[in-house]
Amino acid sequence: MKKIVTTLLGLALTAGTLCAQPMSAPDKAKMDRFIDKLMKRMTLEEKIGQLNLPSAGDITTGQAQSSDIGGAIQRGEVGGLFNIKGVEKIRDVQRVAVEESRLGIPLIFGMDVIHGYETTFPIPLALTATWNPEAVERAARIAAIEASASGICWTYSPMTDISRDPRWGRVAEGVGEDPFLGSAMARAMVYGYQGRDGWRYANDEIMACVKHFALYGASEAGRDYNTVDMSRQRMYNEYFPPYKAAAEAGAGSFMASFNEVEGIPATANRWLMTDVLRDEWGFEGFVVTDYTGIYEMIAHGIGDLQEVSARALQAGIDMDMVSEGFLRTLKASLEAGKVTEADIDRACRRILEAKYKLGLFDDPYRYCNPERVARDVYTPEHCAEARRTAAESFVLLKNEGSILPLKKNAKIAVVGPLASSRENMPGTWSVATDFTKPHTLLEGLRMVAGDDAEILYAKGSNICYDPELEANSTVFGRTIARDNRSDREMIDEALRLAAEADVVVAALGEPSEMSGECSSRSEIGIPDAQQALLRELVATGKPVVLVLFAGRPMTLSWEAEHVPAILNVWFGGTQAAEAIADVLYGDVNPSGKLPSTFPRNVGQIPLFYNHKNTGRPLLSDHFEKFRSNYLDVPNTPLYAFGYGLSYTTFEYGPLTLSSDRMTADGSIEASVEVTNTGDRAGAEVVQLYIRDLVGSTTRPVQELKGFEKVQLEPGETKRISFRIDNELLKFYNHDLEFVSEPGEFDVMVGGSSDRVQHATFTLAE
Repeated sequence: MKKIVTTLLGLALTAGTLCAQPMSAPDKAKMDRFIDKLMKRMTLEEKIGQLNLPSAGDITTGQAQSSDIGGAIQRGEVGGLFNIKGVEKIRDVQRVAVEESRLGIPLIFGMDVIHGYETTFPIPLALTATWNPEAVERAARIAAIEASASGICWTYSPMTDISRDPRWGRVAEGVGEDPFLGSAMARAMVYGYQGRDGWRYANDEIMACVKHFALYGASEAGRDYNTVDMSRQRMYNEYFPPYKAAAEAGAGSFMASFNEVEGIPATANRWLMTDVLRDEWGFEGFVVTDYTGIYEMIAHGIGDLQEVSARALQAGIDMDMVSEGFLRTLKASLEAGKVTEADIDRACRRILEAKYKLGLFDDPYRYCNPERVARDVYTPEHCAEARRTAAESFVLLKNEGSILPLKKNAKIAVVGPLASSRENMPGTWSVATDFTKPHTLLEGLRMVAGDDAEILYAKGSNICYDPELEANSTVFGRTIARDNRSDREMIDEALRLAAEADVVVAALGEPSEMSGECSSRSEIGIPDAQQALLRELVATGKPVVLVLFAGRPMTLSWEAEHVPAILNVWFGGTQAAEAIADVLYGDVNPSGKLPSTFPRNVGQIPLFYNHKNTGRPLLSDHFEKFRSNYLDVPNTPLYAFGYGLSYTTFEYGPLTLSSDRMTADGSIEASVEVTNTGDRAGAEVVQLYIRDLVGSTTRPVQELKGFEKVQLEPGETKRISFRIDNELLKFYNHDLEFVSEPGEFDVMVGGSSDRVQHATFTLAE
């Protein structure tokens, strides 16, 4: 594995850091002349039409859209389409726009290419668990190659929402709890989709859409679409960085979030869409609503369809997804003086600029290439990369007695409702996946172990006791068939096989659609029927390996105490089965680290590593009178941010600083030697944290400020160094000034946020 240095990659709010190349003045002038000429020919209705984004699929929510999409395209009332798959279908629809509308303006075609196209990679939370931006960029690059061959030129990804509440199902689609790590991943995904040119797209690159702007991951009670309320200082320091990192990387579009911000829905929030996104960050692309986002503002209580549509346009929204509020009301709003023609022209121009940069005016069919579909989609090379990445995303949570890796000649009982379900493997939002292609975990184990392996299988239980809850976790028609046998019959079968086996592999956890959009849970443990099965398997005394499928951090207190080995495999994509087997059998050494804290129970939520102290901070893990703690559970997490084990062990030497004093225009180096003290090669993620000990406002107890993933052979030692400069110490103060403040800083380095060593330095006046 190549050593990956990412000390500065995650800096989200430092102007000029790793920005994409801007459009040159001559190129911009050429584009402006083209669009000026085109817009002079457009009627008001055609300009408004460019702002309309209907769905070509069957998903419905909120207000239904017009059914006559073909006629609307002919009339110039459609700017783009989404939810359509198939290069011939897309070419045919594009032909209508180009050959049958008055001006022949091409459409932009979007899709939720969230973690891969047909070659599906791990869910985004799992990609973040690799702590490897290069691997994440490669995954997005492959997604762009496959989607662009199939007619898609625009993806609704990356989702860069920071979330500290794992009850929220969409943590599965995000980048975890940390702004620094999330920023690194946001940049990597934008670069993978779009390249680094910043404005010119090759025909195998697609436009990114950063979502959901803003603060969607902070919804109250972890309930999807819910209210968000926080201080601006917290926005800037903790939640905005990944959005801004993606904007700096050159993302071509943003998507507004469903939630309100400071009492105004984001879709109508001019401060967010114009003051911050455009004026402060310099974003020049276009902004689209989320699905029926404009129409849903009626339920928020800020006006009827005409009113909310006008407010969205004035806020800085350029394209209306599905609601048809712009299409139906903007002409009347213009006549009533609620909007101006300049407002409409501005939004129309941004859509046309995106199409120009995508090359659609030069060749409307450049993304419709049947030859490329056959050549570039779901290739052996892409599948091999997906398999490597999936294995790198898995997090080994426990390995008592070195049960793992398994021996290939061991007799294994594979038990659990997730062991033999291929539909479950790719994970939520796998909308372009061919679900006949992934293997089941059972199949993957047999393929990797070889013909001589003896692998038994029993389902053991249904997903949960409640069939209605299980049915509610089904999206896009994907489900795991319920077994009609009694719970006792199923467990007894599993116990008989366990008695015959040397080791039990329990494939348990969430089904894929128990996380994702509209999949919030008030309890985030392993569902009840599976929990009962696991307890009886452990009671047999046989070694049990829990292969945990999860789209979120889960509560695993009983499992952590009683199950000898736990491998969190998230949802690994179309090559998940093979990758899981690679890790279980030791062909790959796990190296994933947690991108989010795992709480002990739901009552601890929100729980995250970079919290602030109270005036009565805890002095130990145990209950202390008149301190900020619980009576019934420690404040510490079950598994901390950055945690993850390996089949080998790593030893850290002393942390050293090149100086104990730094000036504002200087830098110092933090260094540590890391040694592989085991008998297997392995990768360790060395993590740098910093704490500003005294500030004008309260500061977090630690903040991730650098990380490096390093491969070490047995007995090998490498010296890892991080450069600390003034930019790395800056934060947004009470007046929202981006500053560093002189004083003492605590530097921490280790393999997890809770396993670090310390050194201090002073930033001089």
